[in-house]
Amino acid sequence: MNILAYIFAIIILVAIGKLFLFPIKIIIKLVINAIIGGITLFLVNYIGGFWGLHIAFNIVNAIIVGVLGVPGVMLLLFI
Repeated sequence: MNILAYIFAIIILVAIGKLFLFPIKIIIKLVINAIIGGITLFLVNYIGGFWGLHIAFNIVNAIIVGVLGVPGVMLLLFI
């Protein structure tokens, strides 16, 4: 009977671990997108400064770049 209790406990721990692992993957992906997008936004502002191109750093642009990454920077350039 103890063996069944241990097996059941392990199954429950694995299930809980999988529940927490899924959101962590999404958070890590968003953080990586935000970092790459922020670096790209900085480079666009630095290089675009020679031609008068500038994208402002504000909360809306930060959210767009943070969620979309490099495509978000391209979207802001087109806007």
